[in-house]
Amino acid sequence: MTDGTPANPFAAVAHADGLVLDVLEYQSRFDRDHATRTEPMWKLERAQVFYEPDVASWRAMMDGDWAGSLALAERMAGPLEDYFRSRVPVRRVRVVEFPVTAYLQWELHVLAVRARAGSPCRVLPAHRVAALDPLPELVIFTPALMYEVLYDRHGGCRGGHRITDPQVVAPCLRAVRDLYAEGEDVLRFHEREIAPLPPPVVTDEMRAAVPAYAHRTEEFRV
Repeated sequence: MTDGTPANPFAAVAHADGLVLDVLEYQSRFDRDHATRTEPMWKLERAQVFYEPDVASWRAMMDGDWAGSLALAERMAGPLEDYFRSRVPVRRVRVVEFPVTAYLQWELHVLAVRARAGSPCRVLPAHRVAALDPLPELVIFTPALMYEVLYDRHGGCRGGHRITDPQVVAPCLRAVRDLYAEGEDVLRFHEREIAPLPPPVVTDEMRAAVPAYAHRTEEFRV
């Protein structure tokens, strides 16, 4: 890393001082912080499986309706374009392992839709971040405001860790920017690696692990 960033700035995140918020508190604080942003937001995604029962396209994928899932994903385009006309962009780094999981195959279709709507994403192979693992899931607003997004064992969101210490946040922001600069545009990656794949295999075991809750009903998340 450059600019004096330590070899692994992400190691400090888990033990950083900050507010640990449950899901509703996290979503409320996050929305307030996001509404006042004037600079691009940065997101780092490392986990290969998340559970998103609030998203109709994800539910269709889990039900085995791949064509319906893709159609619902494409329906996000209009609302996303409207949303990003009045909000700052979210620049996302998406780490990908091969072979891709069913979740990741679905998410990369959604990220391609998001990219066309004004929310850019770059993809990095997992080996590039191996020396940094285990990576946290991060959303960074400024050099002094960051959320570590917290998940349960299924990959369902259970809240967030709001961190405002610049000595923790600023090095993470520099590192995420560096990773983003190295990444491949999601649209190129999607066209080459994801679009040609057959429908993902969703097993009964995967369906049985779906948490029996939903925190909000929506067609997309930031």
